[in-house]
Amino acid sequence: MPNFGASAVVVSDGQVLLIKRKDVEVWALPGGAIDSGESTAQAAIREVKEETGIDIQLVRLVGIYSSPNWRSGGDHAIVYAAIPKNDKPVAQVNEVLDVGYFSPDQLPEPFTWWHRRRIADALRGITGVSCVQDRVWTLGPNLNRREIYDMLTRSGLSPSDFYEQYFTEIGQVGEKIEVDGVSIG
Repeated sequence: MPNFGASAVVVSDGQVLLIKRKDVEVWALPGGAIDSGESTAQAAIREVKEETGIDIQLVRLVGIYSSPNWRSGGDHAIVYAAIPKNDKPVAQVNEVLDVGYFSPDQLPEPFTWWHRRRIADALRGITGVSCVQDRVWTLGPNLNRREIYDMLTRSGLSPSDFYEQYFTEIGQVGEKIEVDGVSIG
């Protein structure tokens, strides 16, 4: 079954708000799954707050980014551009390891490769893009999150090495714009 999530590219003084994920210890945009009964916008606002402590204002829809071959059913993210209402991020320890603002030209490593285009599109003022970001899922098709974490523990790899080994392979399509966004900037 497809997974649907929402995230936000939060920009303050030209810097982008990022989180360091707790599970695989890589830097990424704040975001996550859309809960039952909430809109995509509500999910983006909630996820940013849960992970960073920041309240945000969404300013526009950037687009939809799909990885149809990820896990069993695909992974689809609705991405918004946003500005912070308060500017003191605090890593929410139940959610992330670290949080901070970074220059888009100097993103921390290891970094989630498929978020680079999302950030670039948001910063270019793009709205309405539909992009396939073909990532290869190299693990079993029906593994749940708990089973993946157990696999990480048994592997003997660090979380970032586990991420590097299993989650960074780009598919044959790579990135493909299906519907070109419009720049409003």
